[in-house]
Amino acid sequence: MNAIALTDVSKSYGEVRAVNGMDLTMEAGRTVALLGPNGAGKSTTINMLLGLIRPTAGRIRVFGRTPDQAVAAGDIGAMLQEGTLIPELTVRELVDFVRRLYPDPLPLDQVLQMADLTSLASRRSDRLSGGQTQRVRFALAIAGSPKLLVLDEPTAAMDVESRRAFWESMRAYAAQGRTVLFATHYLEEADENSDRVIVVARGKVVADGTAAQIKAGAGGSSVEFSLGGQSSAGLDALPGVTGVTILSGTVTLRTADVDATVAALYRKTTLDVRDLRIGGVDLEDAFLALTKSAEA
Repeated sequence: MNAIALTDVSKSYGEVRAVNGMDLTMEAGRTVALLGPNGAGKSTTINMLLGLIRPTAGRIRVFGRTPDQAVAAGDIGAMLQEGTLIPELTVRELVDFVRRLYPDPLPLDQVLQMADLTSLASRRSDRLSGGQTQRVRFALAIAGSPKLLVLDEPTAAMDVESRRAFWESMRAYAAQGRTVLFATHYLEEADENSDRVIVVARGKVVADGTAAQIKAGAGGSSVEFSLGGQSSAGLDALPGVTGVTILSGTVTLRTADVDATVAALYRKTTLDVRDLRIGGVDLEDAFLALTKSAEA
C-alpha cells in the first residue's frame, strides 16, 4: 500500500489554481523532499494531505484512508511553519500532553532525546529561541509515533549546528521504517537527506526522481572557468550547453555533454580560458532550470 496517493488533485482559490491536476504516489518507508518556488503549491498540497483544507477536485488517500481518517488514527504527524506553543507549560509537560492524545505514542524520554530537548525539558515554552521552538514542534510531530511524518520548512530559524542535529534525528526516525515527506528551501538538505525528490511548479509535478536523477536531467555537468574582461557572446551556442551563468568574471556552463563543450570551447572560440574546472550540476542549478522552464 502506498503511503500517499493523489489522483488528479486540484485546489482553487477563486480564479487562482494553487494545485492543478496533481498525480502523485509515494511508497511507504521512503524519505521524500518536496521542492518548488514560492506559490508552487507545496504548502497547499501538504495542507490537503493533513485534511486542513479540502481539494476542489480529485482524490487523496493516506495509507488507503482519507486524510481525516488517517489523522484520527494517529497515522500522520506534522511539523508546520506556524503554530503557537502553550506558553504556561514546560517543554516536558507540553510534549507529554500531546503524546497522550495518541493511541500508541513514543515514550516521553525517547521523544525528548530524539528532538535534542532533554536539557530543555524543564524550560517554559515561551522561554525558547526560534530554533529551540522548531525542535519542540518536531517533538510534537513524532510524539504519537506516526507512520507518516510531514515537515514544512522544518529547519527555519535553526542555526547550522541545530540543523545538523535535527537531520540526524530525522534520519534516525526514518530508519525505523517510517515515511517522511518534507518541504524545504534549503536544497542541500534535500540533496543530502532524501531518497526521492519531487519538484513542483505552477501546481504540477515537473520532476520526480532521486537527487542524482534530477541533477542529471537538468544538464548533468558544469564547466567553470575565468574569463577576465572578454566577451561571453556565443557561449550558449556551444555543443551541449544548456545554461550560462557569469558572476564576477567566472563563467559556469551547464552542459549535457561536457566533452563536446570543452572541445568546442578551445577549438571554436578565441577566448583565453583559465582555471578550467569540471564538476556536476548541483541540485540548486537543476531546480532553477526546471522551475524556470515550467514558468516559461
